[in-house]
Amino acid sequence: MKSSSRLTVAALLCAIIAVSPNATAANKSRKKAKAVKVTKTVKASAVSAEFVHFSQWKEVAEFIDQMVTRHGFDKARLDTTFDQVRYVESAIQLIKPAPPGRPKNWKAYRARFVEKNRIDAGIAFWDTHADALDKAEREYGVPAEIIVGLIGVETIYGRNTGNFRVMDALTTLAFAYPDTPTRLTRMAFFRTELENLLLLSRDSLIDPFSFKGSYAGAIGLPQFMPGSIRSYAVDFNGDGQIDLLTSPADAIGSIANYLSLHGWKKGLPTVFPATLISVETDLDKSADKLNTVLSQGLKASYSLNELRPLATTASQDIPDHLLYGLVDLQNGNDPTEYWLATDNFFAITQYNRSYFYAMSVIDLGRVIALARLK
Repeated sequence: MKSSSRLTVAALLCAIIAVSPNATAANKSRKKAKAVKVTKTVKASAVSAEFVHFSQWKEVAEFIDQMVTRHGFDKARLDTTFDQVRYVESAIQLIKPAPPGRPKNWKAYRARFVEKNRIDAGIAFWDTHADALDKAEREYGVPAEIIVGLIGVETIYGRNTGNFRVMDALTTLAFAYPDTPTRLTRMAFFRTELENLLLLSRDSLIDPFSFKGSYAGAIGLPQFMPGSIRSYAVDFNGDGQIDLLTSPADAIGSIANYLSLHGWKKGLPTVFPATLISVETDLDKSADKLNTVLSQGLKASYSLNELRPLATTASQDIPDHLLYGLVDLQNGNDPTEYWLATDNFFAITQYNRSYFYAMSVIDLGRVIALARLK
């Protein structure tokens, strides 16, 4: 699940997933696969792609052998499958990091997501699916505004779910990732997701080429990667199948389940505005302390007492028994915003490892919740 642009599409052909949450390859079988639904839609503009005979690539051949050894796949069948895979140059271009030198700008980022079209669509989505959202909050403790905000940021409530064949996108990124400092790590990630896609396809009896999604291989309203589908997707409407594209209820329940299993705590706030303070006469020492706290990682690690020498908040209702992380949202040439973030903020960053992303989800959901009251 990732922090990148989505491609707008007019229509989709998407496989609808039939899996159990938290299942592993060992306990899944064709006999246990639930009913599967495939949605037919008007054909959208094709994604530019070309055949490159992936099965003849040495690393692809090694991957196929691993799938045969680890999971009992038929080698000839996998060879045939990879002979049909296309190389997608646009996925390579879209995955590349932004050019260096441009400063981060939280206000500009936020404006892309907290805007009228998403707010209006979010109000309509919430009104239509209020029962499923209420159920998700009861069962998982995740508020409706967080789920609504997340789906709005990810796909504008299903409008932009992606038009790439996921098999093509994942194979391209798994074996032809662009030359970046993180190339090997990212290739390993996409090979794992390709492995999960093939397992998902086999276990749910779906043609792997039927899955459509983003250029990075994310699927459906919540933009779940194949591994997340296998581990966290749920049949929330109880119809015997998991449908992350056309069933908002399943998307709502799956997001709530994901966040719950990644540290979300019922009733816990997310963030409190903070202001930096300095009581140190040694500015270098003060800067070192600040850098240490800001480099905490995606977790709440400090008590309020530990943070008081660096930051304060005007919020009167901030709990003093919790742990927090100090979050900085850079605004280009304007002053940086600072927030004290709880475990629930960092649970959202497990969905997408970006402070900007998590704050956009929170802000969009909050604005939609307030708009519904008017």
